[in-house]
Amino acid sequence: MFESVKTVNKLKQGLSFLFVTLSVAIFTLLSWVLESGELSMSALEPSLLRSSESASVQRVAQQSAPSQVRVQDAWKLVYEKLPDLPIENNYISKETGKVDPTNTLVGRLIRYHVFVKGRPPNYRFDWKLSLADYLGATPDYLVESVYPGKDVLRSNPMEQDRAAIQRLNRSQRDALVQALVDVFTESSGGGRTPAAGEKPQGRSNSPEIPQPQPGDAKLLLP
Repeated sequence: MFESVKTVNKLKQGLSFLFVTLSVAIFTLLSWVLESGELSMSALEPSLLRSSESASVQRVAQQSAPSQVRVQDAWKLVYEKLPDLPIENNYISKETGKVDPTNTLVGRLIRYHVFVKGRPPNYRFDWKLSLADYLGATPDYLVESVYPGKDVLRSNPMEQDRAAIQRLNRSQRDALVQALVDVFTESSGGGRTPAAGEKPQGRSNSPEIPQPQPGDAKLLLP
């Protein structure tokens, strides 16, 4: 009888130990699962935040896009304003083997100004600097290896573009500068930029202050 009681007690102790061991194992497993889930969520949060920010930026860009002229399309608006400008679009495309009528003098000038030189497109003085590069009146001479059209056309148009710009007289170059500024400022809602010596609209009572333009005499040679 006494031995039976001892056996039962040992069995109870064994079951209790087994229960405690299983409880600890289950608790440990649950803790690991919960920690893994938190780590996964914390790892996902930055990417989710970046995705959300990227989507917001894209929405803002899409909303503002209609008011901004695309650089690759701006040349069309310039030729609408100045239809007598030389087009210089008789170059053969490397890709198609045919003449690319959309690769124009003004289009290349705009790409040179914006992408090669990194100048803003809505200021007259910056456009005058770019024209001065074509005229050879600045230290920033044109470089064939980075000139627009070099990679997509069979022949580099740089020298012919330089000659075309140099054939323009002073009034034609000034009109070209004004047309370029107008295209980019009107498309961004800034309104037309007053030409040199022209008073801004809505400020007729303000004294006219001439804006200094260093090197104009050199940039606009007849």
